[in-house]
Amino acid sequence: MPKPRLIKLNKIGEPSLGYISIIEENDQIPFDIKRVYWTYFTPNHIERGNHAHKTLQQLIVAVSGVIEFTLIDVKNNKQKFTLDTPDVGLYIPCGYWREIKFSHNAVLLCLASEKYDEGDYIRTFQEFIK
Repeated sequence: MPKPRLIKLNKIGEPSLGYISIIEENDQIPFDIKRVYWTYFTPNHIERGNHAHKTLQQLIVAVSGVIEFTLIDVKNNKQKFTLDTPDVGLYIPCGYWREIKFSHNAVLLCLASEKYDEGDYIRTFQEFIK
């Protein structure tokens, strides 16, 4: 079973001119991209996530700000990840509960392996642990 991990993204540029980060499907990430979305203006006192996916895989990038993830597997093992630079992504395979905290003005970019399907979500932690 795949494990969550940080993925260093390709980056070109230099400090005086700025940078471009590049993500290419099936090169740095192990899935075809079927959906892209982003979140923004999330108040920093709000915790998002609080769900898992049955089949969906994701690569998450903090385009701006700091985003903290707590990922929990079905055995209740926790891993913490901090995204604080736009040239690193967090790969989240299916089967992990996520809790997400945002800094002020953080922007989360998500590349997803599937189109939106409410039936793929596990919305309660009790159901997830089962």
